[in-house]
Amino acid sequence: MSNWIRVAPLSEFPQLGARVVRHEGKEIAVFRNAGEDVFAINDKCPHKGGPLSQGIVSGNTVTCPLHGMNICFEDGMAQAPDEGCVGTYPVKVEEGVVFLQI
Repeated sequence: MSNWIRVAPLSEFPQLGARVVRHEGKEIAVFRNAGEDVFAINDKCPHKGGPLSQGIVSGNTVTCPLHGMNICFEDGMAQAPDEGCVGTYPVKVEEGVVFLQI
């Protein structure tokens, strides 16, 4: 059974930035794009385990800070020509607060 957990107010997420949520041994990067869209993916790049939360956000993707792999927030898939994927998590914003479904 999945649960929604409160992460933080949306105002605490910088545009084009991320926060890391640690839950039961997992590190989940919760991102905000240039608008008010919020996405959550595993914080480890499928290539070499780089911290995606420290990457550069552009639209609905993040670029790994170690080797430049681009990961799509919506499905967790690496963008061609790279291959690989990361887990994704549902997120929602209610009354200005970000929630993550685990």
